Amino acid sequence: MTHFVGSENATRNSRAQSSVRCRSLVAGDGLRIVARHHETANGCFFGGPLYTRSRLRSKKKGNKIIIMRSRILFVVCTCVWVVCISGGPIIIDNREPNVIQIDQEPIAPDKIRILDSWNYKLPSHNIPILTDKVRNHSLPEYDGNATPRLIWDIDQEKNTNLPQFVDKALKLLNLKQVAYEIENSLLSKVSCTACKAGTGLLQHYIRTGKSEKEIKKTIYNFCVNLKIQSPRVCEGITELFAGEVIYVLGKLKIGPDEICSFIIGDGCGDVYNPYHEWEVIFPPVPKPKVEEQRIPEPQAPSFKVLHLSDTHFDPYYLEGSNADCAEPLCCRLTNGPALSKEQSAGKWGDYRKCDSPKITVDNMLKHIQDTHPDIDYILWTGDLPPHDIWNQTKDENLKIIKESVKQMSEMFPNVPIFPALGNHESAPVNSFPPPFVDSPESSISWLYDEMDTQWRKWLPSSVSNTVRRGAFYSVLVRPGFRLISLNMNYCNNKNWWLLLNSTDPATELQWFIYELQSAEFNGEKVHVIGHIPPGHSDCLKVWSRNYYAIINRYESTIAAQFFGHTHYDEFEVFYDHHDISRPINIAYVGPSVSPYYDLNPGYRIYYIDGDHDKTTRAVMDHESWTMNLREANLYGYPIWFKLYSARQAFGMEALRPKDWDELVEKMTNEPQLFELFYK
Repeated sequence: MTHFVGSENATRNSRAQSSVRCRSLVAGDGLRIVARHHETANGCFFGGPLYTRSRLRSKKKGNKIIIMRSRILFVVCTCVWVVCISGGPIIIDNREPNVIQIDQEPIAPDKIRILDSWNYKLPSHNIPILTDKVRNHSLPEYDGNATPRLIWDIDQEKNTNLPQFVDKALKLLNLKQVAYEIENSLLSKVSCTACKAGTGLLQHYIRTGKSEKEIKKTIYNFCVNLKIQSPRVCEGITELFAGEVIYVLGKLKIGPDEICSFIIGDGCGDVYNPYHEWEVIFPPVPKPKVEEQRIPEPQAPSFKVLHLSDTHFDPYYLEGSNADCAEPLCCRLTNGPALSKEQSAGKWGDYRKCDSPKITVDNMLKHIQDTHPDIDYILWTGDLPPHDIWNQTKDENLKIIKESVKQMSEMFPNVPIFPALGNHESAPVNSFPPPFVDSPESSISWLYDEMDTQWRKWLPSSVSNTVRRGAFYSVLVRPGFRLISLNMNYCNNKNWWLLLNSTDPATELQWFIYELQSAEFNGEKVHVIGHIPPGHSDCLKVWSRNYYAIINRYESTIAAQFFGHTHYDEFEVFYDHHDISRPINIAYVGPSVSPYYDLNPGYRIYYIDGDHDKTTRAVMDHESWTMNLREANLYGYPIWFKLYSARQAFGMEALRPKDWDELVEKMTNEPQLFELFYK
């Protein structure tokens, strides 16, 4: 079971109606979205775990409609671009490594057989990245008797004002509700209906012989006539995405029911789909006896670790431009000048649909350099390009990646950086074909090869094989301490290539097991990093279920996990398969640098148990740092400050899984503590 609980990393508001999600992750049955409620204190239980996440949104005039309209375009495109393929249950045969085969008679005569001869049993990297040094960092002050508190509390006006013509268009197909559900990653029967309608229509066009040009024209007209987006955005989305989607849809033999259930999940009914049921194979090695996790020694040596995520650097951000535009991303040169002061993009960023200007990224990194000169290494969990998904090219995204890597190298010249790949790095966004898609026009090698080149500034050449194959790798940080970076885009349910075959794409999870088993044999502790958190609604249920089984098996080896993607300050608690009351592991989800949207920029500092005889390699404490974007724009300069430290703010003895579990239980019974966390 998984508690997924989140605190707003940096919002303009710290008092608002809370949004509580209840989810059930049942062993062997995947992730099930149960309900969504609006409460001010208590979580909700349905015989399963609690999911809470703050969703504070400032709804000033013009904000909300822009968000919804961009999401609606995404809904339309998603609904008509959801795809699947026929074939039998997938087996990963351990006797014949890396052969993925369909083991049941297919529905269609054109039985698909995908062969993958990659040998994942590679020698592990065994030369420590970090130099031999022992540091005693000063951990955040902790007073067990202190009253839990955060640093600041800001209350903001919240309102929304939808233009009449947009409201009518939204009501026409209930797209307003669909947009809300996608925006909040909680898809229901409303989104399911839209998905089935769009998917069925596109499949009909393909089967009746319509050309790609005709289908693109239909999508474009639908987008423009419903005023879902501006004509140029509709055109860009259609041209960028439609070709690949039409290609995948042309390979499918099943219908909208199976397709939309696969993508949306329980909101579309739990339609059994044998073509996307698979399990990884574990080696025949008994799980070691689980010992109670010790509290790290507070005076022992430690590592100070910076976590940056979701920078979304926008090179075309322009102060004074229109921040209240009718497109998915605003505050850009192409949006034109603002017609009023209220619509004007701020110098340091904007709470509306705007990404990070260069001046803010520069200022943050300089602040980190000055405030935290003793950082030992950096976790960088992806999403570097901006949200202009209708207007991206491979060259433009690579340019942003190169500039970002160069900047990080120059700002932290002697600090190891461990990156993970985000879903926005590809063009089009979310498009990550597995290795079996190897045609030159569809291959993802253009991105992975360049990532290998750029990451080589910090990573050894020995990881080139896995980086170029699937953008994942394993390195030894210190003797007895390993870091594994996963490409979570192979669990991304918006990566339609997975609908051709979702079975352990790139053999990543099987490789992951091999690395963890080797680490267990060698007595190593492991930290796992990635972009999309497992169990999140953007991650396929079957992939999350297999990942969860891996965490359960190697709970004594994996000391911590770190992710991004959500833009929020959150955490996940993993529970034992057989005893769902026993917490076994923690995943930390870091805040975003980008303010997109209604957020203050933020970053995390972790203190990790360091080099000594009794080290646990666990997270000893963490701090969330932020700046108030409204005040920065008002007074002309940002002030970065520590928002809170986890142990002090929530009165926690340590940050073990059992401590986070106890915090969740306390929040369900103590409204004031939940409100504190929700801030």
